[in-house]
Amino acid sequence: MNTKMNKIRQEYLTGERALFQAKDLEIYDTTFADGESPLKESRDIKLYGSMFKWKYPLWYCRNVLAENCTWFEMARAGVWYTDNITVKDALIEAPKNFRRCQGITLNHVDFPNAAETLWQCSDVKMDQVTARGDYFAMNSRDMVIRDFQLVGNYSFDGARNVEIHHAKMLSKDAFWNSENVTVYDSFISGEYLGWNAKNLTLVNCTVESLQGMCYIENLVMKNCRLLNTTLAFEYSTVDAKIHGKIDSVMNPSGGVIRADEIGELIMEKDKIDPDKTKIICSGAVHTKECA
Repeated sequence: MNTKMNKIRQEYLTGERALFQAKDLEIYDTTFADGESPLKESRDIKLYGSMFKWKYPLWYCRNVLAENCTWFEMARAGVWYTDNITVKDALIEAPKNFRRCQGITLNHVDFPNAAETLWQCSDVKMDQVTARGDYFAMNSRDMVIRDFQLVGNYSFDGARNVEIHHAKMLSKDAFWNSENVTVYDSFISGEYLGWNAKNLTLVNCTVESLQGMCYIENLVMKNCRLLNTTLAFEYSTVDAKIHGKIDSVMNPSGGVIRADEIGELIMEKDKIDPDKTKIICSGAVHTKECA
């Protein structure tokens, strides 16, 4: 049975909880101005061409569609504790958006101020999303991401079960403490990539990183390139196939490293067992072994 949805058009709403516990609404070209939590505890809401200008607009909601909407800077902490929300063609200027939500779909969304965004969320699908801000997607899980651009450090800390395709990420300390992350056909630049991760896989990726990919349990790199990447793989178990040169490798715990050339291979026998790592290199390997 189809439920008839009431319609609101071109309203200017103010005051706290302006549409509290709304149900079965289509909202068009409406401005939610000053007043906290205008749609708190709402259900089955469709928003088109509307604007949020104040805090906490969508908390504890269910089944929300927002198309061509705008979150202004003061609409911070905009979507928390909400399940089954789809946001399309949106500009979200407000920070700290999406917290402890599940069932999120983001399609063609821009986050120019994405600090502390997408924390502890699950079942997330993102397509054509751009973001700028630190601590993106902390402790989130079950994510599928395509055509993603990020400028911001400490991203995906503690994330679980993440699949990323065609990304460009400028992100120091990305994927720390993560588990079961796979990145395809992407570019990542940032120091200390992936520390303390478990089951991190990079496929057809280009990476630039000082002391990248260290302290990782089960690092897999397939057909990747490492540009200006030094002191890589320290205390990591690794299965890597690298096209071109690795500037330096330091104290891997074990596994196989394949590359065309290694500028400096540092093996400190008092810290690791060099025999546990197999080096396969078609060109020069400049080894520095320390007792």
